[in-house]
Amino acid sequence: MIRIDRARLEETFREQARIGATTGGGLTRLALSDEDRIIRDRMVAWLEAAGCAVRVDRMGNIFGRRPASPGGPTDDELPPVVMGSHVDSVPTGGRFDGVLGVVCALEAIRALNAAKTRTRHPIELAIFTNEEGARFQPAMLGSAVMAGKVSLEDAYNKRDRHGIRLVDELERIGYLGAEPCIPRPMRAYLELHIEQGPFLEEAGLPVGVVEGIVAIAWARVTFHGEQDHAGPTPMPARHDALVAAADVVKAVRRIPLEIGRDMVGTVGWLDVHPNIVNAIPGKAVLTSDLRAPSDTDLDRAVERLEAAARDAAAAEGVRPEYEPLMRVPLTRFDTDVVGAVEAAATTLGVRYRRMLSGAGHDAQHMAAICPTGMVFVPSIRGKSHCEEENTHFDDIEHGANVLLHAALTLAGPA
Repeated sequence: MIRIDRARLEETFREQARIGATTGGGLTRLALSDEDRIIRDRMVAWLEAAGCAVRVDRMGNIFGRRPASPGGPTDDELPPVVMGSHVDSVPTGGRFDGVLGVVCALEAIRALNAAKTRTRHPIELAIFTNEEGARFQPAMLGSAVMAGKVSLEDAYNKRDRHGIRLVDELERIGYLGAEPCIPRPMRAYLELHIEQGPFLEEAGLPVGVVEGIVAIAWARVTFHGEQDHAGPTPMPARHDALVAAADVVKAVRRIPLEIGRDMVGTVGWLDVHPNIVNAIPGKAVLTSDLRAPSDTDLDRAVERLEAAARDAAAAEGVRPEYEPLMRVPLTRFDTDVVGAVEAAATTLGVRYRRMLSGAGHDAQHMAAICPTGMVFVPSIRGKSHCEEENTHFDDIEHGANVLLHAALTLAGPA
């Protein structure tokens, strides 16, 4: 039975983790940064060394194709089985998020090559642009454009907090490709990822068979108040934008608890102007992140959040703005692809559980293009998007082998 080469996988993982490494053992590799360019160049070199033909589309998404017959033509007629994820990170994030799926997919291709295994369908590795949304919003932007959820023009004109356009950064780092970023035939899409939650570790299981992804809604809330002096201005005369924002921060925490059923809410970003000790804030901007395993519950939460923003503004005498940034519905994965992942785990004797993902992934958009599924491996203490993010390599080895055999089943014998 074909298996991945663990030593080779570990060495590849360690090498990628040096690019953008932080002093705390994590990773800062923002989308389209210099560090992102370096890891992209490294991945392209590894793909070419593995005999893959590499293409880059107009969103900078990278595709490396292993032909159905090694050494044969790369323009095979049958649609490919695609494995993929992303290589960008959040600031001071972890070494595993996203890139582990890319490295494991690369190792799966290498293992097939080493075993001289032929497949009926080609196998591809995909690396998507700006999955995290840490620099350019919304998240999962490369796959969103491919799925037709965001137009190429709108994506190109997204700006980071310094006003730099996405398209200009794509060109600067050399990844403004010529291939159209549009849906194309694919046999299936598979993505390996760390769970980013505690459930697999708590259950003592090395693999999760992912059945779908929760619904997600991002928004930006802005309050326009009146900047004034912190000393002479009487309390009743104040129109403090930050006070209104604080009410919404509390609402984002309260609303999921009221609705229940595993809903979560987070305010992860707050910007205050002028942000000095002795001035009343005249402007405050925050983001909200609401997630639920039900579209209906998420819709209710969004309605309550908009009402909370209006009420907070009225109470403080400030002007509110509510801007939706992203809305992704509950995604159910293809039963055949989920079944292939489950069958691979069973064949390999790997213990697993079926589960939903609480985090968004490119698989969410890929599910609109082709049959899709995911493989999870445990996150130690459920930690992610932080430098402490970690996963045992015993679990990674199990997950990589499940990914390999699920892809092999879907690609079919030659």
